[in-house]
Amino acid sequence: MDKSEKIEAYYKKEHPFRDGIALLREIALTTEADEDFKWSIPVYTVNGKNVFGICKFKTHFGVWFFNGVFLKDSEKVLENAQEGKTKGMRHWKFQNLEEVDKKSVLAYMKEALDNQKKGLEIKADRTKKISIPELLQKALEQDTFLKSTFEKFTPYKQKEFCEYIAEAKQERTKLRRLEKILPMIKEGIGLNDAYR
Repeated sequence: MDKSEKIEAYYKKEHPFRDGIALLREIALTTEADEDFKWSIPVYTVNGKNVFGICKFKTHFGVWFFNGVFLKDSEKVLENAQEGKTKGMRHWKFQNLEEVDKKSVLAYMKEALDNQKKGLEIKADRTKKISIPELLQKALEQDTFLKSTFEKFTPYKQKEFCEYIAEAKQERTKLRRLEKILPMIKEGIGLNDAYR
């Protein structure tokens, strides 16, 4: 199935908010954005950069603005998409079709596109040194092959492994997680590769 078929399937699938996302798409298609399909949702881009996506959930539907932090948000409708996890992303949620004001949504979409063309975007913070949890550090020191394969991962993927262990509260959970990731590291498989 190519991207256009995936996009059509997304919008045509029976869902309580099917009409709502269809209306958002209708608005999006009046902008200069290119329609794409990433992370299982329609994403709208300009110059190859992600600007906004249209999404549906069990209790609402809406528009994700990838760099929504730069939007003026004059109507005070945007929420931080994942509190604490994303710096730039903002979400405009709707519970029903009647809440969608075409003119306002279009204005936000156009502003997001203009911001992207101006180069306003949150850059990933790559300066932080990765803090390797003690359990993983010991395993790396005891196995040179493990250490060399771990070092071949991008800093982002190394950080995912480290956080996966560090975020566990109990020691036995940390040990179970370590046991899970060691074979993955040896095989060169990132923690979240299956989802990418």
